[in-house]
Amino acid sequence: MESTPGAGKAQQRARRLLAPVATRLWRIETDGFDRLPDEGPAILCPNHISFLDSAFLMLSVPRNISFVGKAEYMRSWKTKYLFPVLGMIPIDRAGGSKSAAALDLAAGVLHRGELFGIYPEGTRSRDGKLHKGRTGAARLALEVGAPIYPVGIVGTDRIQPPDARVPKLFRSCSISIGRPIRPERYASMAEPHRAYRAMTDEVMFEIRELTGQDYRDVYATKKAEGLPTDTARVAHVDDAAASREPELVSAR
Repeated sequence: MESTPGAGKAQQRARRLLAPVATRLWRIETDGFDRLPDEGPAILCPNHISFLDSAFLMLSVPRNISFVGKAEYMRSWKTKYLFPVLGMIPIDRAGGSKSAAALDLAAGVLHRGELFGIYPEGTRSRDGKLHKGRTGAARLALEVGAPIYPVGIVGTDRIQPPDARVPKLFRSCSISIGRPIRPERYASMAEPHRAYRAMTDEVMFEIRELTGQDYRDVYATKKAEGLPTDTARVAHVDDAAASREPELVSAR
């Protein structure tokens, strides 16, 4: 019988075993975790600055959490069995139907009432800036009716920079959970793609508020680029203006 994609008992055992070890090797400060629901579906959207981000978040949350991870992990014997057992759902970042298949599996995780994590930037930031978000999380939120919780991660890039092979011990980082962004605010928008973009932009604004990162209104790439830096700001949106798209604009 085919196993159910996503986190299961193996992650629970790993959390019990590894969380005490991690807190001895690193100082992981947490804030806002009381905002997470005790049960029911929720999508966690962190910024992404280090290979350790998923591991530290998994060890910090009180519930199982499934993540999407790049399909390249399935090509290495070191990770092709371990990561899926711990809750990773592989995603082909080429986009189109290949990426949609992973989001369908993620929807199944949420329909089971579980937590799901996805990096809206799509890849690790090589320059430490916060980059434009991709709309997959918003699509899931509106499809399933699950809230998105922005997550701000600070300091993991000092423990293990994006291209470092091993982490540095006895350093500190922080993980903060922001206020939930509920899909009901965007469900009435006439054009779905505008709703996806608007909700994603709000998520990125909230992440920026949690981390203090400078914002770049371009998608992240594997290579840091010398592009101008803007500050994320979301135009005001209320119930009466739900049909208008909030945008990330630059504050000079």
